[in-house]
Amino acid sequence: MSDDDQELGITESKTHNTGEWYAEVVRKAGLADYGPEGMSGFIVTRPRAYAVWERLQGFLDAKFKDTGVQNAYFPMFIPESYLEREKDIVEGFDPEVAWVDEAGNKELEERLAVRPTSESIITPYISQWVRSHRDLPLRVNQWCSVVRWEATETKPFFRTKEFLWQEGHTAHATREDAWEETLTRLDQYESVYDDLLAMPVLKGQKPDHDKFPGADTTTTVEALMPDGKSVQAGTSHHLGQSFAEAFDITYSDEDEEERTAHTTSWGLSWRALGALIMTHSDEQGLVLPHTVAPTQVVVVPIWQEDTKDDVLDYAEGVADDLDDAGIRVELDDRDERNPGFKFNEHELNGVPLRIEIGPHEVDDEELTLVHRPDGESVEVDRDGVAETVREEFDEIYAKLYATAEETLDEGVREADDRADILGTLGQHGGYVKAPWCGDEACEEPIKEPLAAEIVMVPFEDEDPLADGDHDETCAMCDEAAERTAYFAKTY
Repeated sequence: MSDDDQELGITESKTHNTGEWYAEVVRKAGLADYGPEGMSGFIVTRPRAYAVWERLQGFLDAKFKDTGVQNAYFPMFIPESYLEREKDIVEGFDPEVAWVDEAGNKELEERLAVRPTSESIITPYISQWVRSHRDLPLRVNQWCSVVRWEATETKPFFRTKEFLWQEGHTAHATREDAWEETLTRLDQYESVYDDLLAMPVLKGQKPDHDKFPGADTTTTVEALMPDGKSVQAGTSHHLGQSFAEAFDITYSDEDEEERTAHTTSWGLSWRALGALIMTHSDEQGLVLPHTVAPTQVVVVPIWQEDTKDDVLDYAEGVADDLDDAGIRVELDDRDERNPGFKFNEHELNGVPLRIEIGPHEVDDEELTLVHRPDGESVEVDRDGVAETVREEFDEIYAKLYATAEETLDEGVREADDRADILGTLGQHGGYVKAPWCGDEACEEPIKEPLAAEIVMVPFEDEDPLADGDHDETCAMCDEAAERTAYFAKTY
């Protein structure tokens, strides 16, 4: 192996040193760099990662717009008085808020918060825009960054002080309409993982003690990583009337009676990119499904001097056909790099499908296709290359999904007492389902020794313990179980 090949290679083990392996993939696959010295917790998102984010954004944005959402943009600075109008927000975010109290050489009359979330800046404007029942439902969304000044160690895309996300906000006439909205957005988040990122997720709600400050209910999709930790992969909040009351979102109903609206908020961040990278990538580097890969196919011509012209002409024709079909293709005809180096580089960068073309393929009017996830190689006819490639994309996507699904299926276990929960999480990780009384205090015996928590409870209509018609007792105490809790370690 050449020095260049060694530089390209991933040296850490995904199984044994997951954190170091992840950081190496992010760096060597050209996804992100750490921010400037003295700015711990910030990253520079490089074009390859940002292109993946753009495809996720386009997929989700189209779903939003198909369901009545309009995009807007609100200031990144929030007056302190706005935050104080909803005390729960201050209690929930105040330790993480970055404040601006000076502009130039002048002290500001009122401190400005760099948005940790935007309920308190968006909701006052919704209150101005809503006057009548005819104005409802009102749905707005913004794509932006937020800042939460956490002290934890930076893990690109999983945990940074500034991160990209979208946050949607809606107002409705009834509680039922707001709840339907909440679930619609949750279903769309599930679709991002199922239909775009090749990742199955669990869907449910947060326990009351872990819901969004001021919300009635926080719903969530949770993704299980190969190292057994859970990622909160997207949340949708049914806010009830707390924000509407704090910011006076009222409307006149059909009888000219004044009513208070019901609101929701929902968000998905670039944490999805971290989950994608960690789920599918391997010791050769980044692995991406074709749905989000910046380059979907790389064509690598392999020639000797006497076959170079024929091979290159053939390869250029294949690349042109794929490009004409709307497939994101790169022809790697660099003369200064050998085929082995090119294979390693494109595997490191996560290109889902490689097409190898040598004199044999030219003579037989064939192509050799190699799948990135597992190196499976197939020989196909040159004719109809675009349709063939799309079929291979579907097969690669199915492989990725099946592997992730197996991780999730094998990662959900059951336990009836504290010892079983601790033992299972300590040995295997993953999710442990256990009966729970609903008391936050019964989370502490798991949280304290293992840094694990209740990441989700099923929806009431999907939880056999929610109706009370059972003999189960809480895994932590002798009280009757009211819900099924999913315990897990988290990112």
